[in-house]
Amino acid sequence: MRKAAFALRAFNVETARAMDVASDPKIGLMRLVWWQEAIDKIYANKLIEHPTAQALSSVISESKISKAWLKRLVEARTNDASREVTDLPESIEELEKYAEDTASTLLYMTLQSGGIRSTAVDHAASHVGKASGLLLLLKSLPYHASRNRHFSYIPAKVAAKHGLLVKEGGRSEIRLDSHEGLCDAVFEMASVANAHLLKARELADAVPFEARKALLPALPAQVLLDSLSHVQFDVFDSRLARGVLGKPPLWFQLKLKWYSWRGKY
Repeated sequence: MRKAAFALRAFNVETARAMDVASDPKIGLMRLVWWQEAIDKIYANKLIEHPTAQALSSVISESKISKAWLKRLVEARTNDASREVTDLPESIEELEKYAEDTASTLLYMTLQSGGIRSTAVDHAASHVGKASGLLLLLKSLPYHASRNRHFSYIPAKVAAKHGLLVKEGGRSEIRLDSHEGLCDAVFEMASVANAHLLKARELADAVPFEARKALLPALPAQVLLDSLSHVQFDVFDSRLARGVLGKPPLWFQLKLKWYSWRGKY
């Protein structure tokens, strides 16, 4: 499962960064289309001269990972990349769906590569993925703001509730006239992520020991949640950029090893 996890995460990074490394959004979208085609070629046993694609091909030949899940992840990235800057998600549920199609799907594939099939494990993976996805979107808000994408990952309903939504010329835009309002919006979204982590851990007794390592992304999600709480949910606080998710790297590595050894997530 370790080999598959590395290949799948490399694939995830390639698709997640497609828009960020491109000088033009059209080029970024072309990268994602290329990955859609690359998946088809991999399952057709065609050689692709790309290291990540080759690693993925090797894992697929050994583990029979579902093509539909790979396609789902790339399609979710493509749909997200195609959004206009002012095209805000309407609700937190839309972001949960995006997290399910990306972070949760990555966990499903990792578990499938290890031959682990269990309803309880799938439910736990779904919750861990949704929590991780939501928290990473929150962490990325300052980055996207610096790239003139404003705050397109704060849902319109949440923004309106906390006084951040402004409508001009028939378009909705999020503005930071209220620092308190932004922190409250982040807190509301982080609370949804926390609820998913709690639900995932409620299922722990039904999750086989060998599957729990695949669910370790719950730990960095919890660490980020704790770091956000420490800075009063101010995503612009510089302390979040220190070390690993705001924590000393050695502390984080030791905690990760401890959780892995104890079979916790």
